[in-house]
Amino acid sequence: MQIQIKNGRVIDPASNTDAVQDVFIADGKIVALGSAPAGFAADRTMDASGLVLAPGLVDLSARLREPGFEYKATLESELQAAMRGGVTSLVCPPDTDPVLDESGLVEMLKQRAHTQHKAHVYPLGALTIGLKGESLTEMAALTEAGCIGFSQAEHPIADTNTLQRALQYASTFGYTVWLRPQDAYIGRGGVAHAGPLASRLGLSGVPVMAETIALHTLFELMRATGAKVHVCRISSAAGLELIRQAKKEGLPLSCDVSAHHVHMTDADIGFFDSNARIDPPLRSQRDRDAIKTALQDGTIDAICSDHTPVDDDEKLLPFAEASPGATGLELLLSLALKWAEDSRDEVRIATAIRKITSDAAKVAGIAGGRLQVGADADICVFDPDTRWKVQASSLLSQGKHTPFLGYELPGQVRMTMVAGRIAYEYSPR
Repeated sequence: MQIQIKNGRVIDPASNTDAVQDVFIADGKIVALGSAPAGFAADRTMDASGLVLAPGLVDLSARLREPGFEYKATLESELQAAMRGGVTSLVCPPDTDPVLDESGLVEMLKQRAHTQHKAHVYPLGALTIGLKGESLTEMAALTEAGCIGFSQAEHPIADTNTLQRALQYASTFGYTVWLRPQDAYIGRGGVAHAGPLASRLGLSGVPVMAETIALHTLFELMRATGAKVHVCRISSAAGLELIRQAKKEGLPLSCDVSAHHVHMTDADIGFFDSNARIDPPLRSQRDRDAIKTALQDGTIDAICSDHTPVDDDEKLLPFAEASPGATGLELLLSLALKWAEDSRDEVRIATAIRKITSDAAKVAGIAGGRLQVGADADICVFDPDTRWKVQASSLLSQGKHTPFLGYELPGQVRMTMVAGRIAYEYSPR
């Protein structure tokens, strides 16, 4: 099908494009921007006046809950939520059941995702068998099956000898290791940021040094092995300063932050709101402000949704007993736009979009996140001026829990296109 989208504001951070122009699509590819190519005859023409055409979003952390946790969410429900949120490419951690530590499991997941005809799914393979932190997986076989990197998800490796061997192997073959910096023992069992608020509420704390100690260890091992590492969901000012120094040193390093941590602090726990029970925990206002600064200066490469759907039975519990996690695929675009909006013109909308498209694609090592001639027509069309209220009943994700329930957020997705196919189109009720 040949499609013309006209009069839209095309924002493509990868090429520094921000202009009103037409987009022409044929055979799943962008064939022209601005003027129609010779012989182009549109089967469908769409008027995008007043709307933004951005690359399809790239989410660096989205749990789809298959295989093994279908009672929390399914591929069908979560990929449909991705389409509603304009997310056309997503990276999924390996902490499924069974763990993604065998090539057959990865191939099965990719095939199941492919049959949905929605977002591109890029699995991370388990770094160690069963995520137990003991024996390394067959990384070569997992890569051949479709893994773009290797992760421990929420399971830190306690034995630094094992972590060193993993980084040595990954470095030898050019693989990227994705790790969330968390010490295996400090803060273990904690449910909130270790600070005055956790003390007043009687909640066990996770101190910032659980993050910084892990970073110190990781950077020493990177210097010794030369491994390329992506640090997942940084949460503290102190941790960011270490990352800033490591990048200046030249270590092959990137990092992301969850959209929750861009906007919220431990004070948002309120009266034990279990929707705000996430890992890493929401930290202090100082940490939140440092995150915003680090996004602006490039220390943080990307914003992710950290989409982790949790069912009612595990969430509607006392705060300390509730399972961590929040739905986020449908909120990623709006929370990025809110960051730009709250910055009082210090952050342009194009900068916010960059953090969830081209910069995120660069981290993942995939070809998405751009609107250029010859690229796949993965496109998110949204209305930047429309605000919508986050309500559990309106979320397509099977997970209905998020600390942003009741918030009015900017930016409503009107259409999501994947490889030239319209996968989602807004229709007012």
